[in-house]
Amino acid sequence: MTTTVARQDRRTQPPVLPVKGGAKDRWIRRAPLLPALIFAIVVTQVPFLYTLYLSTLSWNALRPGDKPFVGLDNYVTVLSDTRLRSALVNTVVLTAGAVVFSMILGLMLALLLDRKFLGRGIVRTMLITPFLVMPIAAALLWKHAIFNPTYGLINGFFGGSTDWVSSYPKGAVIATMVWQWTPFMMLILLAGLQSQSNDVIEAARVDGANAWQIFRRMTLPHLRQYLELGALLGSIYLVNTFDAIFTITQGGPGTATTNLPYEIYLTMFRKFEYGEASAAGVVVVILTIIVATFALRVISGLFKLEENR
Repeated sequence: MTTTVARQDRRTQPPVLPVKGGAKDRWIRRAPLLPALIFAIVVTQVPFLYTLYLSTLSWNALRPGDKPFVGLDNYVTVLSDTRLRSALVNTVVLTAGAVVFSMILGLMLALLLDRKFLGRGIVRTMLITPFLVMPIAAALLWKHAIFNPTYGLINGFFGGSTDWVSSYPKGAVIATMVWQWTPFMMLILLAGLQSQSNDVIEAARVDGANAWQIFRRMTLPHLRQYLELGALLGSIYLVNTFDAIFTITQGGPGTATTNLPYEIYLTMFRKFEYGEASAAGVVVVILTIIVATFALRVISGLFKLEENR
């Protein structure tokens, strides 16, 4: 009897994993990254730690030699002060309004650019342009070229002499932020639309689904994570808006458009309360970190979704 031994195909053999080196080898591989890591720590973490230290002092620049340690008193003041609570409400209103409207307009523009038409590349470039404009330049453009009661574009087109900044301060600031951030939302949602399977959509059309049913039952659920990502990233950036408020309204009239970053600016450079301003800055950083944590989870979910396809 002849015994035949099957030869194992090398292509079916599991890959041989490289043997991991010791701690010395791992540190050698990480050594090129150490200068960048040290630079990031010096630039970001050291100033933040110093801000934490300042937030525990009662330091007014008008009394430079008097800096007693007060612990968490500045945080109590920040959370109980009427102006800061009003600034927090304004921050939520301005951020939510800008994110919601820019998301709606961005979705409409993304649906437009997802179709093929003559000159689509030129239109896409023109729609992206507002996002490339510096925030201070965008604010000056809207304040003088669009909202000005004498020679502004709105009054020149519709007639009248309405002072839009004084009459609708929140609307003026939100409109400026929406104009600049709509392209950002559009790009995120356009990427989501282009990742949708055309075969599934064609199958739904063959089965008799109309455009609205396809959009409501297929496109929107597919874009859910992209909508969440755009809203979270937009909130992280827009919650720190300073340029538009400083340029267009300077927090007024009264405190109608004073958000947390602008209130910190007033506390630091008008009231000269360095300790209180530092505590307010720490609160803003904590709120931003909370929002950023949700954003990172959404991004991680998108990556896992792409890997499973």
